[in-house]
Amino acid sequence: MREGSLVIGADFDEILAAARVGAPWAFERLYADLAPVVGGYARLQGSDEPEDVTSEVFLGVFAGLSSFTGSEQQFRSWVFTIAYRRVTDERRRRSRRPLIVDDGPEIGEQVGGDAEEDALAQLGRRRVHELCAGLSDDQREVVLLRILGDLSVDEVAGIVGKSAGAVKALQRRGLTALRRQLDRKGVSA
Repeated sequence: MREGSLVIGADFDEILAAARVGAPWAFERLYADLAPVVGGYARLQGSDEPEDVTSEVFLGVFAGLSSFTGSEQQFRSWVFTIAYRRVTDERRRRSRRPLIVDDGPEIGEQVGGDAEEDALAQLGRRRVHELCAGLSDDQREVVLLRILGDLSVDEVAGIVGKSAGAVKALQRRGLTALRRQLDRKGVSA
């Protein structure tokens, strides 16, 4: 873990203690620091409802705060362990029920904005989804936990139930596959 990537830093113990006693500002801070990357992780794992998964993750986090001990990095790993389990649960539920397609809001219901900015953001999201779809499930899981979760090889191994060597191999194969996809499309990495 790179020290500079820790979001809260020196105030982590104080914020964690305040959250344990129910301080709303502390819950907000923990949520604000990790919810965007947890939501991105769920979205790139193919979650139908990434916002719901993120909410479920943080309900679990806040309910379990009294039993958590550790550093900010260990907290981050714990949060992504919960996220991994929630995404896995959603996949299991989805496999047991029929898929209902939602085409999104009708054109008349959409809120306006900067069309160019919206189009570029949509193209960027679509591109990331296409790249991730080109990976095996195991490769995608490892790459996303390592990059979005900013977790160590050992932390990812603990989350996904594989050896550190297997995680390194999956990461290497996943990054190689991404590099090949980009090369085929003429994009320099």
